[in-house]
Amino acid sequence: MSILPKIEGGARMQWLLLGSLALNLFFVGAAGAVALRYTSPVPLATVARIDHNLASRLERIASGLPPADSEIMRAQLQRDAEKVATAQADLRLSQEAVRKSLRAEPFDVDAMRSAMATNRAAHDNFDLVVHDTIAAAAAKMSLVGRTKLADGSSGREAERSPRQ
Repeated sequence: MSILPKIEGGARMQWLLLGSLALNLFFVGAAGAVALRYTSPVPLATVARIDHNLASRLERIASGLPPADSEIMRAQLQRDAEKVATAQADLRLSQEAVRKSLRAEPFDVDAMRSAMATNRAAHDNFDLVVHDTIAAAAAKMSLVGRTKLADGSSGREAERSPRQ
């Protein structure tokens, strides 16, 4: 009678050992795949980059408007291009100052806070310039154009929903 429980216990231990081995192999394989993905000099998959810069976003907004309003928007963007570019350059420089403060050795928390405050101000200024440009164009648009401009975000959501 004492032999039977040993055989049962031995079979159970064999299955436990086999299960443990399988789990270990799975985790080692997953860790190897992650390590290969992030250390490979050649990208494993080609990803199409979507253009998210300001000019392309504003062009998408303008192209969704009626033709006359679209021309008004583009003309206003042309008039304010220098202001927008200056605000964008200031924003990028302030972002780089934040990165530089984070990389500094020895680290200076006050310098980082100052760089982040400058970045916030540059970001606020950039938003203000872009919003002023859009508002100036909207003031010259028709009701239909302003309505399309207002409905722009819901249009993007409608474009996304069939893909989901």
